[in-house]
Amino acid sequence: MLSPLVKANDHLYSGDEPAVYREIPKPTGLPPQSTPGPAASSDPANLLLPYIDVKLDFEQKIYWAAMRPSQHPMITMELLRDMMCVQESVRVIMEEGNREQRQHLEYFVAASQTPGVYNFGGNLAYFADCIRRRNVEGLREYAYACIDVVYGNAMAFHTPLITIALVQGDALGGGFECALSFDLIVAEKSSKMGLPEVLFNLFPGMGAYSFLSRKIGTAAAEKLIMSGTVYTAEELYRLGVVDVLAEDGQGENAVRDYIARNRRKHNAHQAIYRSKRRINPVKYEELRDIVDIWLEAAMNLGEPELRKMMRLVAAQERRLDIRE
Repeated sequence: MLSPLVKANDHLYSGDEPAVYREIPKPTGLPPQSTPGPAASSDPANLLLPYIDVKLDFEQKIYWAAMRPSQHPMITMELLRDMMCVQESVRVIMEEGNREQRQHLEYFVAASQTPGVYNFGGNLAYFADCIRRRNVEGLREYAYACIDVVYGNAMAFHTPLITIALVQGDALGGGFECALSFDLIVAEKSSKMGLPEVLFNLFPGMGAYSFLSRKIGTAAAEKLIMSGTVYTAEELYRLGVVDVLAEDGQGENAVRDYIARNRRKHNAHQAIYRSKRRINPVKYEELRDIVDIWLEAAMNLGEPELRKMMRLVAAQERRLDIRE
């Protein structure tokens, strides 16, 4: 079984230095997502995970990873561990190639199978519980695991892959941060994305500021974060946050079309994204420092803010009930 390990350094893919790993802690009372599936396979090309569906297309050189359908499409510790298993399997495949065809991958695509939802983000009920009980260590373990994931995404898992977030629905809070951590965002027009944390007197602390400031500039990033607004994919496309806008129901086709159109430019694009990570890297230490600021701010929240947080949870649940 693949171990849920995380790179904890900021070296680009070069093979020049061994990686440092940190094991993700076990869940601490977090509610489960959907019914777990089979255990992870020891074969990285045939990975079976409870919360992520993996499909490898060696002909098109694409690694597809989609969060499985869930009644609670949020970021739980269980999902984070599956994400780390995926990252490890990508690294193994890129090092070894397909055992039979000896082929490598060129693209990684992260999607969701929950209709109308990419991911609602952090487990707000768990946040509120930790804050009320003054369980700063539990909240810190969760937050650090989140940045382990987004840091791996931002570094393209320390491989030469081009990474793509395929957003077909709502991506809020940490779900939006996760999408921002990839090289490209392909979003269907009806998708909505935003960072609502300011509405309950907090801020998105797991990478949003780092990723947005590098993509659209500090001033625009601050305006987006402080507004608490949920934007349409078209609005974010005009802002430069979304890279490819797709018609509803055509997100996967848009990804395939983008890859097909740019296949002959892949070498150049790969080099450009690697250069971007060298010119303006998102360092692990930066993410960790911001998470520590987030933890301090979170522990300062009072009961009125926590009630607002729980009202947002209830609103998200109602949206899922309506869609069913």
